[in-house]
Amino acid sequence: MLETPKPATTAYVTAGGVAVTRTDTPVEESVLTELVADLDNRRGAVLSSGVDYPGRYSRWHLGYVDPPIELVAYARRIEARALNERGIVLLPVVASAMAGTGEVVLDEKSRFAVDVPESAGSFTEEERSRQSTVFSALRAVVAAFASSVDQHLGLYGAYGYDLAFQFEPVRLRHDRTTDPHRDLVLHLPDQLVVVDRKRETSVRYAYDFEVDGRTTAGLARQTTPTPRAAARPVPPPPEPGRYAGIVRTARERFRRGDLFEVTPSHVLSGRCDSPAAFYERLRTQNPAPYEFFCNLGEGEYLVGASPEMYVRVSGDRVETCPIAGTIRRGRDALEDAGQIATLLNSTKDESELTMCTDVDRNDKARVCVPGSVRVIGRRQVELYSRLIHTVDHIEGRLRPGMDAFDAFLTHMWAVTVTGAPKQWAMQFIEDAESAPRRWYGGAVGFVGFDGSMNTGLTLRTAHVENSIASVRAGATLLYDSDPDEEERETLLKAQALLDTMSEPDPGPRSGACGDGPAAAVTDGGDAVGAGTRVLLVDHQDSFVHTLGDYFRQHGADVVTLRYGFPAEQLDSLAPDLVVLSPGPGRPADFDCTRLLAAVEARGLPVFGVCLGLQAMVEYAGGTLDLLPRPAHGKPGSVRVVTDGAGEGMLAGLGSSFTAGRYHSLYASPANVSGFEVVAVTDDPGGAQVAMAIADDVRRRWAVQFHPESILSATGRAGHQLVANVLRLARSSDRRPLGVGPA
Repeated sequence: MLETPKPATTAYVTAGGVAVTRTDTPVEESVLTELVADLDNRRGAVLSSGVDYPGRYSRWHLGYVDPPIELVAYARRIEARALNERGIVLLPVVASAMAGTGEVVLDEKSRFAVDVPESAGSFTEEERSRQSTVFSALRAVVAAFASSVDQHLGLYGAYGYDLAFQFEPVRLRHDRTTDPHRDLVLHLPDQLVVVDRKRETSVRYAYDFEVDGRTTAGLARQTTPTPRAAARPVPPPPEPGRYAGIVRTARERFRRGDLFEVTPSHVLSGRCDSPAAFYERLRTQNPAPYEFFCNLGEGEYLVGASPEMYVRVSGDRVETCPIAGTIRRGRDALEDAGQIATLLNSTKDESELTMCTDVDRNDKARVCVPGSVRVIGRRQVELYSRLIHTVDHIEGRLRPGMDAFDAFLTHMWAVTVTGAPKQWAMQFIEDAESAPRRWYGGAVGFVGFDGSMNTGLTLRTAHVENSIASVRAGATLLYDSDPDEEERETLLKAQALLDTMSEPDPGPRSGACGDGPAAAVTDGGDAVGAGTRVLLVDHQDSFVHTLGDYFRQHGADVVTLRYGFPAEQLDSLAPDLVVLSPGPGRPADFDCTRLLAAVEARGLPVFGVCLGLQAMVEYAGGTLDLLPRPAHGKPGSVRVVTDGAGEGMLAGLGSSFTAGRYHSLYASPANVSGFEVVAVTDDPGGAQVAMAIADDVRRRWAVQFHPESILSATGRAGHQLVANVLRLARSSDRRPLGVGPA
């Protein structure tokens, strides 16, 4: 007979001086099943992955109940609560960490709270993830418990959608004060059951802590059971056609160029008397990379089987897996194959994913090492119980000094649940949806005290209160979207989850889930941009940081400021090149004329992309028109007309090349003055579009296409263009004659 393995003990001290003792005890996997049942009445969570995908997902399962510490945020107020005597031992560590991040508004034996102020003054876009938010308090707590010894101890729970408004300003239409809801609930557990199916192990990790001579050893782990509120009637379904109306409104915004894509949602509801039973059915019938069941206390539960990673961090590696492109499963494998072919041949679905990936790459570029952001999986197919998706897989390497929270914040929230440009899309969502999203579109998972993070998007999720399960579902909209079809897609997504609450899933099931760094282009043996200071002006665009990353890859020093900064900052920064980013809307929305006048007065070289080109055309006396059909996330064939005998902005790109387009406004070559039109696109709608304009003497250049898009990556065309602009900007034989009309 084999001997039962003895418990193993590990002891260490955290960065904040907390002595930790961990006891590892092998257990049967059935312990987790019992834990799930407990969560109907006790705080805690079960997180699992029900799929294997080499290099991406592996199957695991973990859970906990009765955490000693709970962190809760209401807007900018964050509160730490001790849920038992063990939590009272730990609370002083948490309180001391949080106290330095805001004004202390509550200080009791079992509770502590601070109001985190908004950041004073301005900051560059590269510093946006370090502005003052409730994440400042979370970062301080993690720092107090930091240790590389343990990979499991950390903060577990859920992050609500409204947290994004501390990171990006949005005009709020819905009242959040009458019935304030929690924006964040995280637990610090002191006991975890972890099942690793790859290693075939099942272990209970039990923790004791010693703080200033006080220890949790011997103290009871139980907490007060959570109350269950009385059941309420199930709300009626959404009014037929309302969502289709939102799609029609969005299409008009696409036509005007305000949006490239957007993902509004609406809510369906059903009865759910046992969230635990629902979770067990859901993970059996619809295995997903991120399965979760959270008892958040106060009668709130989250039950979900999300197909999409939000942010995963290991060491300095950050990963995301945006999903866009959806089609119904077939009745068998042969029909599935036909549906997959249809999905992969859909230009509309390809454009959806292209835009999502371009925005995602941009999000990473804000915090990652230049050149490290790579697409490592493109249009991969994932199969679920009723749906088939296409998915990309993207990775980057965090810059020194950046951490998991920087990665988390810069992606807030994923383009697949918001849209692009992200801030304008989030404003559209706030205006179009009938109520705040609460947990939908946020994230569930953990941040480890070892610096790691693993979070899934809160999709395919039921928010359960008063025995009512509310399920939000949305669709990624483009100008090409069919309003009625998009509404049907949202109903299909939501109904698949609601049906699982009480009935077996009749559809097919599957456990299958469903441009790299390169040396800088050189000139004379050195990086082209070495010693060049670039000021990148952000017009609320969702691709600006990828653009900045391209300049950094060529050795340039890039600082990013949002539009509207005082003109005097041009003097203090003294850039060698000003880059006008793309953006939604029209140049007048960003007062581009004022900035271009200030740039002209100082004789600074300037390069514009998309909206930047449009601004420069108007400033020089030209006019803009509206394309008959928007070109968002579309490849375009750019034909070089003339380019200074091969020495100008388009040098090395040949007579034609493919580039990514995201625009509704355009300049006809006939309507451009003060520039030489060096490249055009003959649009299928009948318009000839000026795709590149140049004035080498006055050192001003612009392109209508997006050099930073993956659609411009063939032959590294975008990188070559950026290198050419840097070379031209630093040329000593050019005189700074300004940017005004010729």
